[in-house]
Amino acid sequence: MLCASRGSERVVFDLEGLIRKFHDRTATIGIVGLGYVGIPLALAAVRAGFRVIGADIDAPRVAQINRGESFIKHIPAAAMQEAVGAGRFSATTDMAHLADADAILICVPTPLTRHREPDLSFVESTTRAIAQHLRAGQLVVLESTTYPGTTTGVMRPILETGGLKSGQDFLLAFSPEREDPGNPDFGTASIPKVVGGDGGEALKAADALYAQLVVRTVPVSSPDTAEAVKLTENIFRSVNIALVNELKVIYAAMGIDVWEVIEAAKTKPFGFMPFYPGPGLGGHCIPIDPFYLTWKAREHDVATRFIELAGEINTRMPYRVVNIVAEALDKSNGRGLKDAQILILGVAYKKNVDDMRESPSLKLIELLEARGAKVNFHDPFIPIIPPTREHAALTGRRSLPLSVDTLRRHDVALIATDHDAVDYGLLVAHARLVVDTRNACSRAGLSGGNIVKA
Repeated sequence: MLCASRGSERVVFDLEGLIRKFHDRTATIGIVGLGYVGIPLALAAVRAGFRVIGADIDAPRVAQINRGESFIKHIPAAAMQEAVGAGRFSATTDMAHLADADAILICVPTPLTRHREPDLSFVESTTRAIAQHLRAGQLVVLESTTYPGTTTGVMRPILETGGLKSGQDFLLAFSPEREDPGNPDFGTASIPKVVGGDGGEALKAADALYAQLVVRTVPVSSPDTAEAVKLTENIFRSVNIALVNELKVIYAAMGIDVWEVIEAAKTKPFGFMPFYPGPGLGGHCIPIDPFYLTWKAREHDVATRFIELAGEINTRMPYRVVNIVAEALDKSNGRGLKDAQILILGVAYKKNVDDMRESPSLKLIELLEARGAKVNFHDPFIPIIPPTREHAALTGRRSLPLSVDTLRRHDVALIATDHDAVDYGLLVAHARLVVDTRNACSRAGLSGGNIVKA
């Protein structure tokens, strides 16, 4: 047992009792941030038998949740209705309700500033709100991706402002989210969970909680290590995507199809893992996480040239795609991008989801329009572009129907996201020119003189 202070008194913090509540599923779980990470986590906790209190600053979203509605395409409405209807999941904008929770899991955004530096404002404001209602005996876990040292160096001092101490009065841990929106093979409960605690007691408690939610836990020595694990996973992807993006450029100059190369190379049963090129990186992790580490590395006077080079290659891909579109148009009609009508296929950052975070399509629209083109889009998952921090001017634009008339009114169809729901046969048959950044046409068995790979 631990001791917790309350004024001049000492209150017993029953660690074993908390762990027992996790094991027998009688604990209440608080989740802050009800988005692409928080909602699947909440539903996993409900399915495991826990009561969940969700907190979010978005009042309309909270109201939707309490009506049992799903606002995420790959989350079935039935799952929301069942969780809410059973009385096991409720949402609120009032952080005071988190005082009723035995564990508080934080799933808020960790974006970049305009200067490509970590923006921890959501983590910090959430932690300050929790600190106002923190009580002895609670477990607090950060799941948001961040640089090593955030949990203990940023969160812990804020949480301790009310007099409670980590490891003495409350427990603190980091367990990085590993969500892959829209992946039918791996959901929250089927993905192993890395857990690092601020001390042995925190690790023991956090491990006991997540053991009830996921297939397997992976305890590590500290929150710093757990934070580094998450960055390593995403930097690994960033670096390898940069490699195939560069190979695409090299092989294209040689008249070699990089997609054919990758398909043949992946038949090797060892020593090779396929990664695929594209129009740029998207999502909340891979385009952002490398910059969290490079920023933190500067504090230790360590160069991160390899990681930064990968980031540079990936961030330049939309510019290359625009140049390919311009060249293809120039060859087809001799007019280039000026006043060209362009239809972008897909503004989601990946196929079959309604997630637009950091989507390269938004950058493509801005770059194309900066060079005089007029751009529309079709996306079966995103009927209207919502407000974004970096591309506010695109807010409110609506998806056009994919029809023969729509295709004939555009000079080029640019495949930026390869949703399965798109009729690629219709596209190739009726588009004057198709620029394919995802090899979607070839995978659909389609060919033609109007298809250009980018």
